[in-house]
Amino acid sequence: MRKFFFKLAMIVMVMFVSMSCFAQTDKVNNFRIKRGTNVSHWLSQSEQRGEARRLHIQEDDFARLEELGFDFVRIPIDEVQFWDEQGNKLPEAWDLLKNALDLARKHNLRAIVDLHIIRSHYFNAVNEGNQTANTLFTSDKAQQDLINLWYQLSAFLKDRSCDWVAYEFMNEPVADEHEQWNQLVAKVHKALRKIEPQRTLVIGSNRWQGHETMKFLKVPEGDKNIILSFHYYNPMILTHYGAWWTPIGKYTGKVNYPGVLVSKEDYDAAPDAIKPELKQYTEQIWDINTIRAQFKDAIEAAKKYGLQLFCGEWGVYEPVDRELAYNWTRDMLTVFDEFNIAWTTWCYDADFGFWDQQHHTYKDRPLVELLMSGKSLEK
Repeated sequence: MRKFFFKLAMIVMVMFVSMSCFAQTDKVNNFRIKRGTNVSHWLSQSEQRGEARRLHIQEDDFARLEELGFDFVRIPIDEVQFWDEQGNKLPEAWDLLKNALDLARKHNLRAIVDLHIIRSHYFNAVNEGNQTANTLFTSDKAQQDLINLWYQLSAFLKDRSCDWVAYEFMNEPVADEHEQWNQLVAKVHKALRKIEPQRTLVIGSNRWQGHETMKFLKVPEGDKNIILSFHYYNPMILTHYGAWWTPIGKYTGKVNYPGVLVSKEDYDAAPDAIKPELKQYTEQIWDINTIRAQFKDAIEAAKKYGLQLFCGEWGVYEPVDRELAYNWTRDMLTVFDEFNIAWTTWCYDADFGFWDQQHHTYKDRPLVELLMSGKSLEK
């Protein structure tokens, strides 16, 4: 009989621990983050499948990030990798996500699961001339479909500790009107809170999670388990120099940082076709004070709601002059630390990254050392 009651007590205790994330709805989670990176172009924005996808990210990657001093990862995932067009689950991607979260926990890395691209919304559709691709903000069905995706993700992830796994329910919303995004935030938040009252949710601002639109974001009141997110790649002429997918990437002249980014002489020598894009960079001094000023709205929003602020994407394209990249990165880190802003670089091993997965070596070790020179997570 004594053994029976002991077993019963153990079962009750396990149930209590596993349910604690749900029972204490007013408890602020211990999902504490400071410096991380995006494990991108793997379960998102990638055509790799089968063995190539399975081998792309392994335990040594998570071990490396822990050893370097990162304390969390953001893992972008795409609908097309996890569900077919009929809405059926594609098992291998789910297995890879499970393994990634297991390995992140093993190596003391918290994780944000970021639903990056869905069939009804792609953040870069407008820039690629496909404005009809995004139906999310004009279709009730598309919005319910998004909620249904999260119902399934929650069912798969809900047993993960709320102190170790958070959800970012959509990346870089691009709604015509800010209120369209605010209404969707309220709808998805309400739906998720019914099934996971305690989970930390990462919510960004409209128009590519821009710092300048954070002041228009309406955050659900009274929920302290929310992290506010913005992305920052300014000035684009520096961070995206040579990036073929951007208009400014066509510029091949000299860039300066800090200071006036493009001199009058370099502007005059540039092709006429890109001068409209280039003009703004000849008129303003860019330095750490510019970054501080541009962060102001995001910082004030976080203070208003009493929430953690998080820069979910920032980084410099690989071909950019490294000294310029380091100057900008150093200024970014200084401002992050001044205002206790958590961050994940874009990214770990792709074209903005510091690790070369193909050759299994660092492609920019000085960048890693610079990233780790800032403040770490306080214990």
